[in-house]
Amino acid sequence: MKKIAILYFFLFLLFPSSSVFAEQKVPILVYHSIDEFHGQGSKELYVTPDNFEKQMLYLRDHGFTLLTFERWQDIHKVEKPIFITLDDGYKNNVNVYDIFQKVKNNHFLPTATIFTISDFIGRTNRLSNSDLKSLADSGLFSIQSHTATHPDLTKTTNYGHELKDSKEKIEKITGKDVIALSYPYGNTDAKVITEVKMYYLYGLTTTPDLYIEKGIKDEHYLLPRKYIKYSTTLEEFAKIVEGR
Repeated sequence: MKKIAILYFFLFLLFPSSSVFAEQKVPILVYHSIDEFHGQGSKELYVTPDNFEKQMLYLRDHGFTLLTFERWQDIHKVEKPIFITLDDGYKNNVNVYDIFQKVKNNHFLPTATIFTISDFIGRTNRLSNSDLKSLADSGLFSIQSHTATHPDLTKTTNYGHELKDSKEKIEKITGKDVIALSYPYGNTDAKVITEVKMYYLYGLTTTPDLYIEKGIKDEHYLLPRKYIKYSTTLEEFAKIVEGR
């Protein structure tokens, strides 16, 4: 036993700890529409309700814990943390609520974060005020900001409306804090991050990677996400969330 302990001690001295012990990889998944594809828009931005349900069952049956950004610090406390995010605030995101009701049990409480575009709330194919309030009150959803009008933030100067007004409008609707922003098109830069830090604690890109804590500057404003698409098979989904 002493020999094993000594071996690990010397391995720790010789190599960085990340080389000896596996780094924690946290998947942050990004979806858009959870619905059947009817020929409008980009097919790859859809995931059918049936496929989404199978994906959630996989997470349930393989010991994952679904989190929202209000519980970010819990990534160090729970088994296999993962984040489900949905961009744009489409009306069909209510399908997620129905699926969550089907798959939840005493050991699995699914949650998701909807990043809504505040000036688009209530449009024909978007969630309404009452939808957002109901989803937030269910305890299964966190409603966060995808800006006010979905501009490329690296090319705009109207930060007050896109960041501050969006945050305040959503907070007024849900009665809950808005602490996270999904960058439209995934685009950000140093100037944007400076502005975002005035109102938010987290910024999400579409850099296709799993989150690994590195302690770098502005790390929480450069969070990567993995796209889940119409064509993503369950086998591919499993490889993504398991970090393979």
